[in-house]
Amino acid sequence: MKKKQQKIQIILVSIGLFLILSTYFYYPYINKIKLDESISTQKNIDNSLSDDQSTFFENMEYEGIYDLNKTFTVRSQKAHILNESPEIVYMTQMHVTLYLDEGKVVNITSDKGSYNKITYDCFFEQNVQVKDGETKIFAENLELLATKNIVEIYNDVNLIYPTASLQADKINYDFTTKYFKVSMFGGNAVKMRVVE
Repeated sequence: MKKKQQKIQIILVSIGLFLILSTYFYYPYINKIKLDESISTQKNIDNSLSDDQSTFFENMEYEGIYDLNKTFTVRSQKAHILNESPEIVYMTQMHVTLYLDEGKVVNITSDKGSYNKITYDCFFEQNVQVKDGETKIFAENLELLATKNIVEIYNDVNLIYPTASLQADKINYDFTTKYFKVSMFGGNAVKMRVVE
């Protein structure tokens, strides 16, 4: 009976080691491949564009209102719009400024991104930085989804605020509930409530 238990324990330990190794080595590798494919696709789109297929802009700026009384601006050094999807603006050196309650201002910048003029959804890629005065967030991707009233920050996320710092794979913030969901390798999750 003891030999059978030892075999089971060895099998369980082996499975556990396999899961740990695959979580810490294979999962980041997959995310890197996806990011590289996204960058490659964007480069192919950029290289294949002609003047007949898109419209190019420099120093572009959009202003808008959300929640009836809050304003935002979207700026870019260079931008282009594909004729086949005129509602989406593809940008380089993207900068979004959100004016929130109580005079709080949030600035989001990235090397690349896109903005949907109809839904107000913003997608940031490469060297994403978020600053609201005290809190700073650095990541590779951020999705500001006005249609869902959430922000998704993922791929090498570093959150720094005056009293602590946090590293994670992904952070979701829901503007309605004011809850953070922090996802770590292995599927562990932590919820925090923002206290003002």
